[in-house]
Amino acid sequence: MQVCRFHFLYWKKTPYKHLSQKEQYHSILLSTVIMGNWVENEGLSIFVIFVWLALNVFLFTWYYFVYDLGENFYYTRELLGPFLALARAPAACLNFNCMLILLPVCRNLLSFLRGSSACCSVRVRRQLDRNLTFHKLVAWMIALHTTIHTIAHLFNVEKSVNARNEKETTIQSVLSHLGDMENETYLNFARKKLPNPEGGLYVAFTTLAGLTGVIITLCLILIITSSTKTIRRSYFEVFWFTHHLFVIFFAGLVIHGAGQIVRGQIQASLDQHKPRICVKKFTQWGEIPECPIPQFSGNPPMTWKWVVGPMILYLCERLVRFWRSQQKVVITKVVIHPFKTIELQMKKKGFKMEVGQYIFVKCPAVSMLEWHPFTLTSAPEEDYFSIHIRIVGDWTEGLFNVCGCDKQEFQDAWKLPKIAVDGPFGTASEDVFSYETVMLVGAGIGVTPFASVLKSVWYKYCNDATNLRLKKIYFYWLCRDTHAFEWFADLLQSLETQMQDRNEASFLSYNIYLTGWDESQATHFTVHHDQEKDVITGLKQKTLYGRPNWENEFKMVARQHPSSRIGVFLCGPEALATTLNKMSISNSEADPRGVHFIFNKENF
Repeated sequence: MQVCRFHFLYWKKTPYKHLSQKEQYHSILLSTVIMGNWVENEGLSIFVIFVWLALNVFLFTWYYFVYDLGENFYYTRELLGPFLALARAPAACLNFNCMLILLPVCRNLLSFLRGSSACCSVRVRRQLDRNLTFHKLVAWMIALHTTIHTIAHLFNVEKSVNARNEKETTIQSVLSHLGDMENETYLNFARKKLPNPEGGLYVAFTTLAGLTGVIITLCLILIITSSTKTIRRSYFEVFWFTHHLFVIFFAGLVIHGAGQIVRGQIQASLDQHKPRICVKKFTQWGEIPECPIPQFSGNPPMTWKWVVGPMILYLCERLVRFWRSQQKVVITKVVIHPFKTIELQMKKKGFKMEVGQYIFVKCPAVSMLEWHPFTLTSAPEEDYFSIHIRIVGDWTEGLFNVCGCDKQEFQDAWKLPKIAVDGPFGTASEDVFSYETVMLVGAGIGVTPFASVLKSVWYKYCNDATNLRLKKIYFYWLCRDTHAFEWFADLLQSLETQMQDRNEASFLSYNIYLTGWDESQATHFTVHHDQEKDVITGLKQKTLYGRPNWENEFKMVARQHPSSRIGVFLCGPEALATTLNKMSISNSEADPRGVHFIFNKENF
């Protein structure tokens, strides 16, 4: 493997044809190794995405040709041209993707599949952990097909209005005037003679299909634009409230097709009136027996058949959340930690959790509607459950105040606000116990799931180490500010002391990195560097400065644990996730019996 990496670096700078035969061999070998490791980590995810994309392509192609070649839509194509098929094909894809968009956010269903059902292997559970990523992909696909569908229909409306206003005798004019007489059915949905753009606006805002189309498009624009990372992180309330426009979006989507503006020739009329023959005799329709006046009907609405199942599942999801929100939750303790962080310790009857899980919290005293996700920092073995909340926005600031954290005096328990809790929900961290060796990486407040993991692992290790599959933990914590270490250092100090008392210090290897400091701090660190305990954390393990050399860290772990599957768990930013995923792939071996790093990331 080391030789392969050397030649790979050499090959990156040297054209392949200039390499020696041996170097070419090693380059091909390395490419094979990387591909195999990539398949190990990402293969199932790519397969799922491929199947999803293939179904979108199939639906688009199938329905495009249905409307572009179908005999019953011959006259509709004469009226609207190629934009008929371009409008209907993405509509089918919209139905399919709108069926999928709610499933990844049915968290209770996913938690059941992930944790309570034995049908899911570790690989399948890793895909369930990427539910929000798939949710975003489906949302962008909906946006793409909505754009195509809307633009195509804008051309259809223009053609329909123009055809309705034509005075000369053309096939489009004849088709547009069908339905004006008794015993006729219409084809052109523009029923009034109004010039563009007045005619187009009239169709858009007076027909059921047009009005609902405008409403659901506006809802989709607001939902997507407010879901950007900047808005979501800086103005979470804006994101949260606009996201709930999906209720209006789905209501409009279901009734959008009830207007039946896309119409085709009915089968009984096709048996008597052959469009490819009679189109040449359109001035004589109804006067000659072989070409009676064609009859048309609208397509029955189909969207509800696609989305009714997921809508019922999501409704059940909301009912479960409502039921849970009515259950009594008691705040037993509020702890103020440094770095603008508070800890809420709570109790709830029947509450059961696993390591690394998260809950949704609502505080009616702050907001009657908003639910916010927080990782549980307590262990399942403890008689309470807790969360750590960093004060970074209006909602967290409000919670800080109603809990009395802004006051100096002691607060009575009865003065603490009511809290509603939904969950817990499963995450990737639950799979920590599926590996013998794990690397836990937390960045800033992203260390919270590993607080639960470390405490639970130590409880299990102390009580019954023989049945614990997990034998070694490598823990990495990256922070920009020294104050961020303070609230978590107590837990690490406790673990360090207990491990030394039991002579088990090798069970947990931890590395704490300070990624930002000023000149005065650097001088202070230098002066106290030789002290027995670290000046920042109070641990015997010294704080490291800068960022980890992940290549060296992965190589070291691979050497220490050959022929094993190592779980890599991250709760942190996307940039770090990309780096660790690449390291997991590049440092895994092609041999199935060799070392393999399996990357997992927290998403909620």
